[in-house]
Parts: sequence; C-alpha cells; structure tokens
Amino acid sequence: MALQAGKFDRGIFVGRIWRPDRNGPSLVVVRNGDLLDITSKAAPTMRDLLEMDDTAGFVHAQAGERVASLDTIFAHSVEGAGELSLAHLLAPCDLQAIKACGVTFARSMVERVIEEKAAGNPALAQKVRERVTAIIGDSLRDLKAGSQQAAAVKAALIEEGVWSQYLEVGIGPDAEVFTKAPVLAAVGWGASVGLHPISKWNNPEPEIVLAVDSRGRVKGASLGNDLNLRDVEGRSALLLGKAKDNNASAAIGPFIRLFDETYAIDDVRTADLELLVEGEDGFVLNGRSTMREISRDPLDLVSQTIGRHHQYPDGFMLFMGTLFAPVEDRDVPGEGFTHKTGDRVTISNAALGSLTNTVRLSTECPPWNFGIAELMRNLAGRGLI
Repeated sequence: MALQAGKFDRGIFVGRIWRPDRNGPSLVVVRNGDLLDITSKAAPTMRDLLEMDDTAGFVHAQAGERVASLDTIFAHSVEGAGELSLAHLLAPCDLQAIKACGVTFARSMVERVIEEKAAGNPALAQKVRERVTAIIGDSLRDLKAGSQQAAAVKAALIEEGVWSQYLEVGIGPDAEVFTKAPVLAAVGWGASVGLHPISKWNNPEPEIVLAVDSRGRVKGASLGNDLNLRDVEGRSALLLGKAKDNNASAAIGPFIRLFDETYAIDDVRTADLELLVEGEDGFVLNGRSTMREISRDPLDLVSQTIGRHHQYPDGFMLFMGTLFAPVEDRDVPGEGFTHKTGDRVTISNAALGSLTNTVRLSTECPPWNFGIAELMRNLAGRGLI
C-alpha cells in the first residue's frame, strides 16, 4: 500500500471516509501520507466544500485532525475489511447527482453500434464487427461531434444502412447524458462493484469523473468505473437504466484532486488511463483509454449537462465516457471479454492515483442503506448542521 500512498504527495486530494467513532462519514485531505479530518460546520459535506469560491484555499487553511495513515485506510478499505467498525474509504462525493456521458469516443462508439446490431448477443458480435468496421473503419476518430463533416458522415452511413442511435449521440450535436446512480449510491476504493445478475456480457469502463459545483464550475477530478452491461443495453437502448443503475454499479475514487496551480482542466484533456483486470481464473486483461481522443471537449459535456435547461443545486459528478471497449476473447472465440465474479479491476492515472474494486453480482454486494435522510440525521447529531 505504500506505493499507493506515494501517489498523493503532490496536489490537493480530498475525499470521504467512514468514521466508526462518528457512526458516519467525514471529509478528509491527504497530507504527508496521512488522512486528516477537515469536517466542519463550514463544510460538513463534500457538496459544501466544492461550493466554496476558493475550495483549494479553504482546504489549505485547515489544520485537520489526523485519523490514520493512508496505508492503514487503504488496508481497511479492501473488500471484506470495509466494515462499519473500521475507518475506510467511501466514494469522495456525497450530495452531488451522479451523471454520465456515453458514446464520447469514436472507437468505443463503434462497439456500441455492434452491440445494437448484434441485439446483445456476443456470439454475433464478431460478424457484425467485421461488417461495421469495413464501412466505418477509423474514419470517425478525428470527427468533431456536431460539425458539418460529421453531418456528411451521418448521411453516408444512413445510405449504407448502418446508421444507429449510438452514432447519433457520438457524432451528432447532442451528447448522451444520463443519471448513473442515485445520490450517495456510489462506492469507493476497495469496495465491491455490482453487475446485475441477468447480464452475461459486460465490461468495466475506466473513466475520468469531473466534480462540478452548482454553478457549473469544474472544481476537480477523480477516477470512475462505469460498469457496462453490453447485452442488456444492446437489446434496447431503452434498457439503459437497467444496464447502468444497479446496486454498487458506480465506483468513484479514491479521492477528488482539486484544481489548483498543479492540476487543471488541460491536464484532464490530455489524461491517459490504464486498466488492469485480474481474474481468479488467472485471466489478465490490460487496457488503455486516453482523453486525447474524446469527441467532445470536457467543458462541452459540462455545459450540455447543466444550464438554463437543467440545474443541480448540490452540484454533480460527471463520468465522461471511455475509449476502452474490450474485444479480446476470454472463453469463447469470437465472443470477446466479459467479467467473472471475483475479477479485480484497477483503473490508474498518474495524476489521480488508482481505483481498485472487486466485481460481484449486485445482489451479492452490501446493500445500500445510508441515504440522504440518514446522512442529515448523522450530521445533525454531530452538531455540524
């Protein structure tokens, strides 16, 4: 765990932990390998902290109370150890809405088209992939979504008979923005991540997650795993809610790195993400995603989420999509990758650290039972609100 802790020695990293002695969550900042509790009446929640005009300055000014070393917290947060009797990491957001953008990368967009054309059947995927890529190839990679060139490509694809709703949101003027999970439902580093038991074809989605306040200001970034049920969504895009929003299906963490003089939106625009899946069966999958190939600028995605058309008084966390779409066969030739329970998934970025979770069925993950009402009662009992 020491190597993990060493990733946070530059920049301002804030998060949330469960404190058994408080019977609830606290805000923390990473300093010199330790976690310091900075919860206060001025900032009882992460929402309140991010709403400040100078969040980074406020955090700098807090002396904080040492809770534990990073190594200890990471050890407690490993699946099976994250019990209420031990201090452990939570998702770094609390009252923010959890939103997500899909089909924001050309390469993964092609895979969404394949899912749709295969009607969620992995056995048909390879045949469909060959036909679709023969027509599309890599020609969409440099397209600017909503441009005249994109409109011309759309017309050509319609002529070829392969137009799809996924291509519409991938290169059309309007981004796909959906609600990934309810408020407080995201899980953090070390927790189990949940797959709906009806799914037989699924994969991780390594993404950067923006922390945005109620005025649409991006205050920082984190890592996220937006689990994808390829067969469920592939059967019908109207099943997106069932495919995306399940118990423990959204993982965010380990911390939010605040924007300051060491880290800003341009660092997000050029970020590279690494993915490692390690199965109990010995299977290993390595993947990569880079924000350099995103079809829409991060700030465009933010503006399509919040504005006169939609307000978020408590801010929101925004998954921005992924380039990663696994096609490497795991078991059956031609059917590509799918998760098995027990898979250990690690998403890494040099500036944000790494997010590690273990895959379980959503019915086997700990039930979500600490909601907004419970949080408010806890904070009130502690004299924070």
